[in-house]
Amino acid sequence: MKRILSSIALFLAGIGLALAAVNINTASVDELNTVKGIGPSKAKAIVEYREKNGPYKTLDDLKEVKGFGTKSVDKLRDELSVGDASAAASKKKK
Repeated sequence: MKRILSSIALFLAGIGLALAAVNINTASVDELNTVKGIGPSKAKAIVEYREKNGPYKTLDDLKEVKGFGTKSVDKLRDELSVGDASAAASKKKK
């Protein structure tokens, strides 16, 4: 019985991780590339923009990145997050 409960708990934890939004302020190119609708060139553009301009404050900031418009940002809204932009900025300064 303990094994079954443990298996169920691990399964549910895995689902939670799979459904978590990818933080565009901390994600690598490879992590961004796993999001449906973001290919290698868009993933690279997201990271390069972040490195040049600092952390994203809102998902709408993605519209400043080449290849992203209002429609594409709206489609990705459930898949992405900006997390805590202030924490990302302080992490970058270190």
